Amino acid sequence: MTTRMEQRRRTEERILAAARQLFGEHGYDRTTIRAIAEAAGSDAGLVMRYFGSKDKLFAQAATIPPDGPITGSPEEIAGLLTAALTAKLAEEPAAALAAMRAMFSHPEAAAEVRAAMTGQQRQIAEQLPGEDAVLRSGVIGALTLGLVIGRHLVRLDGLDASPEELMAVAGPIIEELANGSS
Repeated sequence: MTTRMEQRRRTEERILAAARQLFGEHGYDRTTIRAIAEAAGSDAGLVMRYFGSKDKLFAQAATIPPDGPITGSPEEIAGLLTAALTAKLAEEPAAALAAMRAMFSHPEAAAEVRAAMTGQQRQIAEQLPGEDAVLRSGVIGALTLGLVIGRHLVRLDGLDASPEELMAVAGPIIEELANGSS
């Protein structure tokens, strides 16, 4: 038997999934609470009761899930980062795209993206050798962000290649940056 708490959690998850999808596709301004509710198989009143406002719903929907702890040798870190990027290139990361799309018109979204990426960049830099570890981890972050935006939002020529083909080009760059090779 499903408890009320479990039922509420499932409803919230459906609403968040619908919000991520719609914010990612249409941006913050063109996404309505009614459209989110309809896509989630719910009603607007329930969405508002669970999340309070469109801004609060957006804040939760656009939270970029962390890739997980990034630790190990430079080679292991490069492997983790290339695997995470491959996954982001294979399937549109809805929460990240919603945040990225909205960051151009909503400062709180830009702050969310910056906080998520800065936290990951610092975690990576702590594991890398060399005095320029922060610089190299920043370049890895920019490369990742650029590939995800270029493939999923801007749809740049060439970036419609398979994730494996893209990583055949980007992977060695990430490895070199992680190792600190010149």
